[in-house]
Amino acid sequence: MSVLYKEFTNDEEVVTAIQSMKAKGVDESHIYVITHDDGRTDRVADNADANTVSASDVGLGTAAKNLFRKKGDELRAQFEELGFSATEADSLEKKLDQGKVIVVVKDAPNGFTL
Repeated sequence: MSVLYKEFTNDEEVVTAIQSMKAKGVDESHIYVITHDDGRTDRVADNADANTVSASDVGLGTAAKNLFRKKGDELRAQFEELGFSATEADSLEKKLDQGKVIVVVKDAPNGFTL
């Protein structure tokens, strides 16, 4: 399974980039938007017609644990469930702490790059 990501600082750039990904053949069900703020995540994902990480994406066990985790721990768990190593998840969560938006593409088509 190929999992790719790209970081953004501007919400409008995220929407444009996701539209471009879809035009290049990436299935929208494989595109996820993650930010440190749930409201911002939902807003950007809605505007880009992309996904947020839900309980069905992370599994019931992780979803239940996330109810009791601090936000940073929850985000790291989401990244790990999407296919990133613990080290990568920690690095990505730190980028979210800086206000970045992370767009993740799971099962990217062969030859696709971000």
